[in-house]
Amino acid sequence: MANPTKPTDFGILLTSFLSDYLPSQRNMSENTILSYCDTFRLFLMYCRDQSLRIEKMKIADFSAKLINGFLDWLVTERGCGLSTRNQRLAAIHAFFRYAQAESPQSLVVCQNILGVPFSKKPKKLMNYLSTDEMVSILTQPDMSNSHGRRDMCFLSLLYDTGARVSEIIALKVRDVRLENPAKVTLLGKGKKMREVPLLTNTTEHLRRYLNEQCLTTPDKLDYPLFVNRQRNPLTRTGATYILKKYTDAAGVETHVSPHVLRHSKAMHLLESGINIFYIKGVLGHEDIATTEVYAKANVEMKRSALEKHASIIPTATTTPAWANDTDMLEWLKSFGK
Repeated sequence: MANPTKPTDFGILLTSFLSDYLPSQRNMSENTILSYCDTFRLFLMYCRDQSLRIEKMKIADFSAKLINGFLDWLVTERGCGLSTRNQRLAAIHAFFRYAQAESPQSLVVCQNILGVPFSKKPKKLMNYLSTDEMVSILTQPDMSNSHGRRDMCFLSLLYDTGARVSEIIALKVRDVRLENPAKVTLLGKGKKMREVPLLTNTTEHLRRYLNEQCLTTPDKLDYPLFVNRQRNPLTRTGATYILKKYTDAAGVETHVSPHVLRHSKAMHLLESGINIFYIKGVLGHEDIATTEVYAKANVEMKRSALEKHASIIPTATTTPAWANDTDMLEWLKSFGK
């Protein structure tokens, strides 16, 4: 009888990482763990194609060259984009951070793997709508029928709060307060609650919508705020469909997703001179650095706009007058000495 293959340190660590560390100690979601599993499934496929005996692989067999080869294979052979490549590398980095603590004798190997860099994607200007485009979209719903009024209320609330679409479709009737000061209570990332004030027009749309849908009685407090035609809670797909319908009708050429409305609200607040710390609170950001992305994007857009008009200023083709000024040149040479 053949002797069973003895587990290697890599096999033991990977099993512990996926089955115990991620779910129990890191409290990772099932989808995240499945993504990590898929990364290592692909990696082992690559190793097999490289004629490596995956059942014999040890931590000591790993190298930056092997990982880079796998990442290149993802891009060239499987057609993965840079985001997917970086996502796979993030999973590998997470494993080797775990491995270096569990197996200190492999510290150098782990550090070499952790030194494999992420690919930098070309930076692009943040996609957001101008106030005119936003107004155009919000004037498209047909207010003469209940579906149009529902859509108007939904889009107004999505934009006014700068919320993630998942936060809006999860709202219950009890999360909306129409009395002064009107506000909505959102459940954000990490199950953190935040309150966002509502503008007068959005409050009025909500008031009419709740009355029309008979959602004003105490027994309806735990009903979903927005439902589809089948009276089921509105889904992310349904929300995207509603937005696309009116974006197309408005003739807005920019690709508009629900998250673009979140970007748009943030940029419009910034352009109106609202303090960035207030914007952070509205958006529910944990770190001010996340919110500062909008400030940086705003500066970059202004710079790009200025560069378009740079040709107005003629290029200097003559020697500056001070270049022939002996006294000025001597002063410059001695400056700071």
